[in-house]
Amino acid sequence: MNIIPQNDYDASEILSTISRFFKQFDIVKKLKQSNCKKAKGISAVEVLKYLFTLVFKGRSMYMDQRLSSSEAGFSDDTAYRLLNDGRINWNHLISSTAADIANQVILPADSDDRVKAFVVDDSVISRNRSKNVELLTKVFDHAHHIFLNGFRMLTIGWTDGESFLPLAASLLSSENPDTRIKEARPFNKRFNAYKRRELSMTKGTDAMITLLKTAKASGIPADYVNFPRGLH
Repeated sequence: MNIIPQNDYDASEILSTISRFFKQFDIVKKLKQSNCKKAKGISAVEVLKYLFTLVFKGRSMYMDQRLSSSEAGFSDDTAYRLLNDGRINWNHLISSTAADIANQVILPADSDDRVKAFVVDDSVISRNRSKNVELLTKVFDHAHHIFLNGFRMLTIGWTDGESFLPLAASLLSSENPDTRIKEARPFNKRFNAYKRRELSMTKGTDAMITLLKTAKASGIPADYVNFPRGLH
């Protein structure tokens, strides 16, 4: 009789659940539409499935490969190359998946009078120990009333008052080159990586409009937009 260790059993169950999710919401098709593909080797789908399991296992890839019989079957460099691929439109992948979840699962269970809204969040990400991060800039932390090195994370989500789905996000640097600590490396202008860097150097309000257009194009209905008063 084979006895499966509890941690391996849990990892198998997590991977099985993630695989069903990928199938139900046709993630393979969405990856192709988002220009997420690999010409050879391990498929992008398998890499992402494994990365999803790490979230639910509460581990980094480094620790998972050393503390258990890793499910990966590939090196961490393979995952990093995929995540850093400048051609992939991650916001499209996120928003299209969220739209299917909302329209297929959440909205059919909602009453007609339930209010739906897009929600904008503007948070500070501190990188005070960093010096060589692209577009690192000086930002003002309104919560602690100090300047620090880092970024602002602008996020657009959707809610019906009970559930919340992320739709799009952008790290914001600064439109003023004098406050940027390190400039971005050059990218092909046709790549999504170039577009993301250009967006990060616009005003917060302009970036918000761009992300709201992405949210609206997803096809999720919303009656209102809730946004932070201090966004600028």
